[in-house]
Amino acid sequence: MTRRSIRRTNLSNGFALASFIFAAGALPLATRAEENVSEPVYRVATDAAATKTPAATAAVSSPAPATAANAATPLDFTRRGEEHELAPVIRVLKATQEEVERSIHDYSCTLVKSERVDGELGETQYIFMKAMHEPFSVYMSFLKPFAGREVCYVNGQNNGEIVVLEAGWKRLAGKMNLDPNGALAMKGQKHPITDVGILNLTNKLTKIWEAETQFAECNVTTNAETTINRRPTVMVRVTHPKPRQNFRWNEARLFFDNELRIPIHFDAYTWPAQEGGEPVLEESYTYTNLKINNSFTARDFDANNNPDIFKK
Repeated sequence: MTRRSIRRTNLSNGFALASFIFAAGALPLATRAEENVSEPVYRVATDAAATKTPAATAAVSSPAPATAANAATPLDFTRRGEEHELAPVIRVLKATQEEVERSIHDYSCTLVKSERVDGELGETQYIFMKAMHEPFSVYMSFLKPFAGREVCYVNGQNNGEIVVLEAGWKRLAGKMNLDPNGALAMKGQKHPITDVGILNLTNKLTKIWEAETQFAECNVTTNAETTINRRPTVMVRVTHPKPRQNFRWNEARLFFDNELRIPIHFDAYTWPAQEGGEPVLEESYTYTNLKINNSFTARDFDANNNPDIFKK
């Protein structure tokens, strides 16, 4: 398949994020003035207890100034008739997935992530990352914390294991092959390296929100006047007011880059421990300093024969 080239885009190095303040309490379900038998009927999800974890400040981007460059929403989130509120979001995600698979062969970036593991929100991690889609390949060089740690994974190679070269004095032990889902590889991480990346994020959210379309109690809003690292974005906010077993998050926010038309930032929050409290940050990911289509090859992810990586 012929891939059209995409202009390399550098996202700015800044990572200035401000806090949102949320209204307390659950939102009521919308009521209709009159019934329409042709409307879809969505089930009520099963009750579940709210997550009892300490509240965290919700860190996201500040609204961007209203300019000609970002005044119009570049992606169509319009509902069609009485379809579920998530339906337009799913359409955009599927279109994004198709565009990434067709047009983006690889990319490099700085991945900035915060994750709650075992009830504790860990230190924000900054990771230089290279990714290639076929075969799915990832190389990571940790910048902070664990500065110097290197990790590499290539789908279908090395018996499915990742290659790790630790930082500091542990580096003297040399490279290790680890199960990506094993306890050692997953220490301090919420998701394995096999789930990382823009395409995996898009696929994951599509599946989660498709499953949620059979239930009511879902509010979706968009905001075209947001920025991530000075890049104009469209924010999609998906909220489930009440904690239910069928819903993963109280609130999720996904930011699409206006120019690249791909997700570059995602936040997810669970329900507050007490009514009226702030939602609890569960996970947050930003793909910044993004450079697309670098002509990466298998050598860029070769832990044994590439002298530029895994240096002792």
